[in-house]
Amino acid sequence: VENFCNSTFWNSSFLERPEADLPLCFEQTVLVWIPLGFLWLLAPWQLLHVYKSRTKRSPITKFYLAKQVLVGFLLILAAIELALVLTEDSGKATIPPVRYTNPILYLCTWLLVLLIQDSRQWCIQKNSWFLSLFWILSILCGIFQFQTLIRALLQDSNSNLAYSCLFFISYGFQILILILYTFSEKSDSSNNPSSTASFLSSITFSWYDSIVLKGYKQPLTLEDVWDIDEGLKVKTIESRFEIFMAKELQKARRAFQKRQQKKSQRNSGATLHDLNKNQSQSQDVLVLEETKKKKKKSGPTEDFPKSWLIKTLFKTFWIMLLKSFFLKLVHDIFIFLNPQLLKLLISFVSDHNMYAWTGYVYAILLFAVTFIQSLCLQSYFQLCFIMGMSVRTTVIASVYKKALTLSNLARKKYAIGETVNLMSVDAQKLMDVFNYLHLLWSTVLQIVLSIFFLWSELGPSVLAGVGVMVLLIPLNGFLATKNRSIQFQNMKNKDRRLKIMNEILSGIKILKYFAWEPSFKDQVHNLRKKELKNLLFFGQLQSMMILILQVTPVLVSVITFAVYVLVDSNNILDAEKAFTSITLFNILRFPLGMLPMVISSVLQATVSVRRLEKYLGGDDLDTSAIRHVRNFDKAVQFSEASFTWDPDTETTIQDVNLDIMEGQLVAVVGTVGSGKSSLMSAMLGEMENVHGHITIKGTTAYVPQQSWIQNGTIKDNILFGSEFNEKRYKQVLEACALLPDLEILPGGDLAEIGEKGINLSGGQKQRVSLARATYQNADIYILDDPLSAVDTHVGKHIFEKVLGPNGLLNGKTRLLVTHSIHFLPQVDQIVVVGNGTILEKGSYSDLLAKKGVFAKNLKTFVKYSGPEGEVTVNDDSEEENDDSGLIAGVEELPEEAASLTMKRDSSLRRTLSRSSRSSGRNQKTLKNSLKTRNGSALKGKEGVVQGQKLIKKEFMETGKVKFSVYLKYLQAVGWCSIFCIIFAFLLNSAAFIGSNLWLSSWTGDSQAFNGTNYPTSQRDMRIGVYAALGIAQGISVFIGTFLSVYGCNHASKILHEQLLNNILRAPMSFFDTTPTGRIVNRFTGDISTVDDTLPQSLRSWIVCFLSIISIIVMICMATPVFIVIVIPLGIIYVSIQVFYVATSRQLRRLDSVTRSPIYSHFSETVLGLPVIRAFEHQKRFKKQNEAGIDTNQKCVFSWIISNRWLAIRLELTGNLIIFFSALLLVIYKDTLNGDTVGLVLSNALNITQTLNWLVRMTSETETNIVAVERINEYINVENEAPWVTDKRPPADWPNKGEIRFSNYQVRYRPELNLVLKGITCDIKSTEKVGVVGRTGAGKSSLTNCLFRILESAGGQITIDGIDIASIGLHDLRGKLTIIPQDPILFSGSLRMNLDPFSKYSDEEIWKALELAHLKPFVVGLPLGLSHEVTEAGDNLSVGQRQLVCLGRALLQKSKILILDEATAAVDLETDQLIQTTIRNEFSQCTVITIAHRLHTIMDSDKIMVLDDGKIVEYGSPEELLENYGPFYSMAKEAGIENVNSTEF
Repeated sequence: VENFCNSTFWNSSFLERPEADLPLCFEQTVLVWIPLGFLWLLAPWQLLHVYKSRTKRSPITKFYLAKQVLVGFLLILAAIELALVLTEDSGKATIPPVRYTNPILYLCTWLLVLLIQDSRQWCIQKNSWFLSLFWILSILCGIFQFQTLIRALLQDSNSNLAYSCLFFISYGFQILILILYTFSEKSDSSNNPSSTASFLSSITFSWYDSIVLKGYKQPLTLEDVWDIDEGLKVKTIESRFEIFMAKELQKARRAFQKRQQKKSQRNSGATLHDLNKNQSQSQDVLVLEETKKKKKKSGPTEDFPKSWLIKTLFKTFWIMLLKSFFLKLVHDIFIFLNPQLLKLLISFVSDHNMYAWTGYVYAILLFAVTFIQSLCLQSYFQLCFIMGMSVRTTVIASVYKKALTLSNLARKKYAIGETVNLMSVDAQKLMDVFNYLHLLWSTVLQIVLSIFFLWSELGPSVLAGVGVMVLLIPLNGFLATKNRSIQFQNMKNKDRRLKIMNEILSGIKILKYFAWEPSFKDQVHNLRKKELKNLLFFGQLQSMMILILQVTPVLVSVITFAVYVLVDSNNILDAEKAFTSITLFNILRFPLGMLPMVISSVLQATVSVRRLEKYLGGDDLDTSAIRHVRNFDKAVQFSEASFTWDPDTETTIQDVNLDIMEGQLVAVVGTVGSGKSSLMSAMLGEMENVHGHITIKGTTAYVPQQSWIQNGTIKDNILFGSEFNEKRYKQVLEACALLPDLEILPGGDLAEIGEKGINLSGGQKQRVSLARATYQNADIYILDDPLSAVDTHVGKHIFEKVLGPNGLLNGKTRLLVTHSIHFLPQVDQIVVVGNGTILEKGSYSDLLAKKGVFAKNLKTFVKYSGPEGEVTVNDDSEEENDDSGLIAGVEELPEEAASLTMKRDSSLRRTLSRSSRSSGRNQKTLKNSLKTRNGSALKGKEGVVQGQKLIKKEFMETGKVKFSVYLKYLQAVGWCSIFCIIFAFLLNSAAFIGSNLWLSSWTGDSQAFNGTNYPTSQRDMRIGVYAALGIAQGISVFIGTFLSVYGCNHASKILHEQLLNNILRAPMSFFDTTPTGRIVNRFTGDISTVDDTLPQSLRSWIVCFLSIISIIVMICMATPVFIVIVIPLGIIYVSIQVFYVATSRQLRRLDSVTRSPIYSHFSETVLGLPVIRAFEHQKRFKKQNEAGIDTNQKCVFSWIISNRWLAIRLELTGNLIIFFSALLLVIYKDTLNGDTVGLVLSNALNITQTLNWLVRMTSETETNIVAVERINEYINVENEAPWVTDKRPPADWPNKGEIRFSNYQVRYRPELNLVLKGITCDIKSTEKVGVVGRTGAGKSSLTNCLFRILESAGGQITIDGIDIASIGLHDLRGKLTIIPQDPILFSGSLRMNLDPFSKYSDEEIWKALELAHLKPFVVGLPLGLSHEVTEAGDNLSVGQRQLVCLGRALLQKSKILILDEATAAVDLETDQLIQTTIRNEFSQCTVITIAHRLHTIMDSDKIMVLDDGKIVEYGSPEELLENYGPFYSMAKEAGIENVNSTEF
């Protein structure tokens, strides 16, 4: 090499002088070749990458031109240099070869750079990371030559002047290019700056500045947050995941089948063996064996395809894993350079003969090393968190996708709450694990390296310290597993509490009617008690863990130093050894603390993985038995079809053979529970196939029995994702009799419907559901009892306009399940179902002639309905649609048909407004009125009408969390506890400072004494005090933590109690306008934050804050000048934090606000699955879900980046603190000694992490306190009137049951109009009053007023002389009885559903059941009264549920009974039974019946006709019929001539 450049290549004497320098030859060869080598090695790979991933070429920008021009100048300079060399060469032959080769190399390199820069125009990101690195390397290597040439020029002004000038100019150009490279170029194709950011901008996250600034100026909104890259969107990730999942799941299923086979072989072997043994034994032993086996079976040994999910995730995200692995590795290695540099610095200060430049080099190196560490760590975190986010996304999307195809059997195993938990909790757990996955190997690596370096410092005595650490690991492990089991227990408690909360909120109306809130409140409180007890135990264990964590480093250093000093009298602890070791121990602390945590979180995640694998590996819906064909002569054909809901029970549908021709209208009839709905479900593929198949030609549309309505506008519900066709839409609205309703609804068809259609009446929901099906242009319509919840004449109208021979759907194939006998003559075929088989089929006249089951049933019915009914038999009779037939029946009514204004669907408006006597005109009214209205209802109402928006936008606090919220929480913790907690932590800080200073003076001993004359007493005192201070630290932290656990537990208890009490006392209007999901969210997410995360973040915050203060105090004690530096750095630090916290807090809020829609959309989907599948809209719903997740993802992504943005800036601040303290030590070297340097730097090195942690904790605390803010918001919801007031009614009140309304007015919400406009009437004791009127006339509002669900807006109601507004709600509601319209049951025993307070004896309950005709059913149940009712009473038919409600009323037996059309859900016989029971049992009571169907109230004493909130007529049925008023015309329309015509 020396010949190559004609001068010395390397000579160490160059460095051994105050003015050190490197030889020029070395600078011109090695330092030139390093950057060029880097460029040439990576260029081909880079160009290949660009070629593969190219997009369209971007237009030429000024930026691009500037870069190319500057490189062009470099090229020219290299050419000039070569030319100079060649011209010089002609003279003398002594020019070294290096002078040729370098310019030639540079020429080639600059050409390559031009090429690469040009090729980047094809990419979204114009700046290549590796070119940026090349420029940085080139400039760093050039510095040395730069200063050498300057020194040479200063010594001898004309040495190589031309060469030096060329070098300086090209060096300047390189710096300019690097500056250009720091800027990012915008790209047209991507609006996300992260994808176009330059290398330097992306490693420092500067591209994010604009959002942080924006967030600081004003609260961020969703629009401000950038979209994420295509590569991170759900669609991309999920499709990759699906590919791997398919393969892995198949393998897992094969393994699972093998396991099953082995098991069955084992079992069969065992049973044979058992049989031989047991043949001689008596029978009862065998019975015992059986029960044992059963027990075994029900244990937790269920099996499913396992261990495929993690593999799949690894395969999906391996690139990210690899990149982050590499970054973490670099970071871990660099960490260990810190203690080595510290050691060098201490020795530099201790040795006065060293040159000053070495000190400066060390300080700069220290800064460089810490800076590279920071960059690697932040990029690593960014990758890991994004990977975690993608994992969560994948899980959510997969769970959703699975839910769309999950078989009904598998679905039954999961309540909706549990599946939402898979999405929220389990996905979150996996996300957390993936965030910290690399720590599994990284912690081990760090431990090994630390021990290696410690050994080199202190020799074998390290083993003592490490031994202590190792001994503590199993203890930690034990605590961690204990912790885990407690958490598992708590998850169960949480699930249970959630389930009850969900039910309470779904059935809140019933709770209010029956005044049952206290019983349910106690149930929740008991669960919560268990939960808090567990939490307290958890917290105590956690304090133990924290104690161990705190004491470990102190114990370890005490023991190690003690052993080191005691082993050999020659061992003296000097500053180098002590502080290098302390730094190493500090490094060691992190992995040792993290390892058990990571392991326990991995274990926690395994539970989640198991749950997810079980769900995602569950069986899909098997629709192979449903064959969809194009060409077939029949529309539907059942061939020997048998189906069941659950393979373990008997088949529900047995050997059905049935042909349905195209275009037929087929009615399916049968008693309650005969399998009509199951027959429909079988066609839709919702049931498990036993044998046989069903062939279907064409597409299907489905109207379920329980109408499923989405949260959205009525229009959205009807269009259901189809194109809007105005003409068709109007036809459908008119045909489904929805126009009158649209007039009443604020905002017409743009009125928003709440969750599950909460603000529509049952009939309206049913008609919207029918309209949805009618609007879709399908071939086959499956209609499961769509007429059950609608009024007679509406039913008639719908049959004519939609279903019947002349309806909108004529020519289509229609299957209609119905209880309405009077439509039967018009259908093409009647199928009579009983017990899951087809009893008979044929046309109406055929079946009558057959005199079979159908004819018999009809006879009994005709017998009931007197002369009118028989008319129905004549086909051509005008009267065939009389009312007597509509004993409507639904097996299942909508779960939450909330009775809001728009109750009951009658189109009586016309009848009332034109009570004309001529029946001829009367026939037309319906059609005419619909026509006249057709125009008006649909003229799009401009703007939002008052009351149109039902669901209030979720209130999202913006800006800083108010101080009052912190106070609220601290108050709940208790001021006394807080004072003690802070005091304990202060003691800890004092002990920490003390032990550091003590160590510093201990190491000072090494200068005073040498090994031989070190007094033992001195030595023992040093060790003893150091140990005492260490133990003091541990104990004070333990006390602080322990107290905080108690305080926070107390706070959790108080907040939950206040929240629950208040929610149960909220008025009904609150529940109508707030989606349940939102309230549940307060009880799950927010309460669990207050339980778990908030206390931890508050604790960490205090610890961090105090430890930073103590470190800064110590540094300033050693070098007072440091204060000058601390102040500006402090200002920078605080300002960064202020900027960040504002943005971060808002992003967290956006995250939680965009997250709830994912879950609520999911639970909505699960409820409406049969409908979605029937219409084949799975794709659309999946898309909707993906859009929701992406919106949420962009907030999470932004939040991740904001954290990294902050961390890199804070670490830079921390690195500057380290750099300046090192610099000061070098400058003031002469006044210091080694132990001070050690003390200052070992603490400064620790500060970066702590600073970072402090801001993290500040924002964590701010974020988590938002939970308290949200809980507080609901604690302050205004309440309804008190449950019990001082004025108590007499115990036997009401003993007469007289009700008096005087000018009573009421409205639903303050912004809406009056619903009842001054009602005045008297109801005498034991009178039976029927209330009729069209939808929205105010019938249901009347019941709500009696129960004070609605408070009066004027006037009063008195019952037996007491004004109901003057007593407590529970005193009032407990004394009235209602049989509500929707039979809502709660999960729990049957007994609890009848009598939650256990007021009645068993005899009384059985008596009530007998009267409610439920006794035979309950006696037949294996558990009798303890029979478990499932969520919402799903395991009873709707008829049975209705009877249970009747049972409730019979038990409560008060003087006043209110019937809210309770008979809509049962068949004729049951209806008969209920009517008779009510007539007999409640003969001594005042009964108010709100009726749909006139014949149920014709035997009342009085009838009240309501219209538009006023009483239009009030009197006995006879009087009203003679009056020829509105009631007469209604009766006429229903075919009732006189009072007796419907007498039962």
